[in-house]
Amino acid sequence: MDRRDSAFDAGMAVRRDMFGDSGAVQRMAQATDFNRPFEELVTRYCFGEVWSREGLDPKTRSLITLAALVAMTKPNQLKVHVRGALANGATPAEIREVLLHTAVYAGIPAGVEAFNAAAEVLEKKA
Repeated sequence: MDRRDSAFDAGMAVRRDMFGDSGAVQRMAQATDFNRPFEELVTRYCFGEVWSREGLDPKTRSLITLAALVAMTKPNQLKVHVRGALANGATPAEIREVLLHTAVYAGIPAGVEAFNAAAEVLEKKA
């Protein structure tokens, strides 16, 4: 097994832990010829190489990811990563604090989008 295969396997494990089989196995199974290279890249590089590194625990990585997604105003990805943050042990209160803190620095409109997206996910979890 080469390094890229190890990174892919590690990435799939992270994706399964955070998003369940629907965010890992099923997502890869549903990949098309067009988007499969991108899904493989995300799995290897994002989750296999970066999320699998030592130095930060998964919960901290999730909270940082939420802050970045708020700053970029990416509500669809924010929803995905709110679910991942919950799976990684973040509480709704911690997620709220990250959104509040980031909104001060990224702007109120970004915060509005973030709170709307996160509330949608958290209401379904309640």
